[in-house]
Amino acid sequence: MKRTLNKYLIFSFLLVFGMSSCEKNFLQVTGSGTTLETDFYKTQEEFFQALVATYDPLQWGGTDGWTMLLGLANAASDDTHAGGSDASDQPSWVAWDMFTLNPDLGPQSGLWKKNYAGIYRANLLLEKLAEQDFLESDFVNRTMAEAKFLRAYYYFDLVRLFGNVPLITSTLGADEFSTQMQVPPSEIYAQVESDLRDAINTIELPTTLPPDEFGRVTQGAAKSLLGKAILYQNNEGRMLEAAAIFEEVINSGVYFLEPNFGDIFKTSNEFGPESIWEIQYSDNRPGDWGCCFASGPTNQQTEGNYNIQFFGMRDYVGPTYATGWSFCPVSENLATAMQSDPRFQHTIIDGNALQQQGASYSPGYQNTDYFIRKYAPIADEAATDGVLELAWKNNIRDIRLADVMLMAAEALVRGGGDEGAARGYVNAIRLRAGTIPISGSGQDLLDRIYLERRFELATEGHRFFDLVRTGRAAEVLGDRGYVEGVHNVLPIPQTEIDLSGSLLQNPGY
Repeated sequence: MKRTLNKYLIFSFLLVFGMSSCEKNFLQVTGSGTTLETDFYKTQEEFFQALVATYDPLQWGGTDGWTMLLGLANAASDDTHAGGSDASDQPSWVAWDMFTLNPDLGPQSGLWKKNYAGIYRANLLLEKLAEQDFLESDFVNRTMAEAKFLRAYYYFDLVRLFGNVPLITSTLGADEFSTQMQVPPSEIYAQVESDLRDAINTIELPTTLPPDEFGRVTQGAAKSLLGKAILYQNNEGRMLEAAAIFEEVINSGVYFLEPNFGDIFKTSNEFGPESIWEIQYSDNRPGDWGCCFASGPTNQQTEGNYNIQFFGMRDYVGPTYATGWSFCPVSENLATAMQSDPRFQHTIIDGNALQQQGASYSPGYQNTDYFIRKYAPIADEAATDGVLELAWKNNIRDIRLADVMLMAAEALVRGGGDEGAARGYVNAIRLRAGTIPISGSGQDLLDRIYLERRFELATEGHRFFDLVRTGRAAEVLGDRGYVEGVHNVLPIPQTEIDLSGSLLQNPGY
């Protein structure tokens, strides 16, 4: 694992990432040649470029195939199926959808590599910051806080995807690559919490951002991820601790529920009042198919969100939408459950209704005639140059206020806290959606919270992880082949095991 990781990460990081002048955000990066590490880190601007490079893996979707976690997590859940043109279109997506994963088949290699790429970059940046003696202290402190948040974010993905993974908090020497051992999830979570608390306790980490810094880490993002990491550990004795952290975000006065649910996912409303943490994408850097079929670090040539093209209707002709590749068709189960919910029209595209209005599309694999609306390709938003399919600019709303409110409600109920406050959070979300309040207490209230999470956050990539962490995955996904104790995590990539000599495969694989 480490020989592969070292070659992949060091070479990729030595590419100098510059800044473009796009108006959308500060996180646009452009390759500007190759600079050796010994010649870099000479100015504050170069340290800032290194910070931008540490954010960059958040965007990656073409590492070892198509490995966009949003789409993959949807396919693994009961929100959607894998889809595509046929069962052989993207076998790794189908394998997670049908739980036919094995060490050589699945999305695990790309997900492993891009998260460890981010961790390597964070570790290197933190080490270089500690060595310097010429940077402004405010810059150093804020940059360290952001790097620690990002390291925590990448490790949070790794621990919930793989369970036991190596914990690496420094750059490694050549003789250390093959000796890295996996540690239990408790140690990964401890590191995640430590990094996030360090970030939160950094006064230079801002609460709000000016528009030209949208996309950078804030106090609200760090606190939300910390609460989420505690919640995911399923320690009932810490639930009220998580709830208190979530309530700091809720009561901060920085975030508000978007009045109209249908506006949340409009590109014109990115970084809206409900947005706490967004993963950014842009159409201003035209790329080509090398993004997904080249090897090594050169395979990240675009800044587009590939999920958008994947979710569109295949060969679509009609109003509003652009054609796509018919991945992640919405399950009939979700469509039926949400049919009477006002959020249906903003969450799910009813293909039959479109066809009755004269539109057409080609049915793909596992077609249900229902499609994802929140991240659908909108014709008027298509890029104007480059490979248009790879240049969708839609940001991913990774953490939004409604999600935090529902996690707070869950933590309050599970921790024996204020159930009235829990109902209040849920009912504020339901009122915004235009549906009736809920009542109940105890397990009944908890079940209503879980249902509300499914409806409010449908197709946003949370459902699979919610089912796993709450012990409901076998009941809900058993008919797809899910086996508890096996499919709660992905297999460790076999190529990494073969190269490392020290990694152990997850049970059942």
